[in-house]
Amino acid sequence: MTTTRSPAGRCLVLRLAGPLQSWGGASMFNRRDTQPEPTKSGLIGLLAAAQGRRRTDPIEDLLELAFGVRTDQPGTLLRDYHTVSDYRGRPLPSAAVSAKGLQKPTSPAKHTHITERYYLQDAVFVVAVSAPDQLLTTLTDAVGAPAFPLALGRRSCPPTHPLLLRPPGGGSGPGWVGSPLEVLAAVPWQASRAHRDRLANLKPQPRAIDLPVSVDDPEGEDVRRDLPASSLPGAPASFDPRHRAFTSRRVHQDWVQLPPPWPVDPATADSPAAHDPFALLGW
Repeated sequence: MTTTRSPAGRCLVLRLAGPLQSWGGASMFNRRDTQPEPTKSGLIGLLAAAQGRRRTDPIEDLLELAFGVRTDQPGTLLRDYHTVSDYRGRPLPSAAVSAKGLQKPTSPAKHTHITERYYLQDAVFVVAVSAPDQLLTTLTDAVGAPAFPLALGRRSCPPTHPLLLRPPGGGSGPGWVGSPLEVLAAVPWQASRAHRDRLANLKPQPRAIDLPVSVDDPEGEDVRRDLPASSLPGAPASFDPRHRAFTSRRVHQDWVQLPPPWPVDPATADSPAAHDPFALLGW
């Protein structure tokens, strides 16, 4: 898949923050894991919901968007442990169905079902989406007034505001100017006050804020299998649960460095490393 960018190099920027987020990968059935950062499938689903697309609607145009994700606050992992039982004491239904289409009871009878779901608590991400100007304007309007409720990976995880980050001064066109990596290096740090205070109180105090980023790159060194596809040959990709499938994409991992929101005291701040052992290896 080739990644397209707008001629002017403009990006829509989203701030993804909330009490809980969950970005599913390959997990299924009883255990539902979360990735440490938003998946492309989850981000495309968020934009499609904002536009009012149904699960069966094609999303081929959104697959061509170039995404970049910056982790401003990694958050912590939450394990949600569930047991499920029928209040009437009946065995739980199985996945098999009868000739009439009714679910059969489990055999041997199973009265308790255990599930585990994982979430990211108090995480904050900044996402840059590169698109042609016309589509960028459409997506910006949709995120500002979404047709369907938006969620951070799961319906139970609503985002907090602001969700849409606009460029300072408004600019002369839609979105932020630059590629996703350039924009992620320009958007101010979005971590919570508590997270910023924890770093500000470190001794020595950081001189800069180093944040990890991952951006779509056809020549990238890492592979992610989170690009929506269709299980039907020749059919357009969609989120239709009957024909949902995923394919891989390549990403480039990098870092951006932002100035800290506190005054740097040279007497207490950490100093640049005087010796870099990896320089001998040409890294």
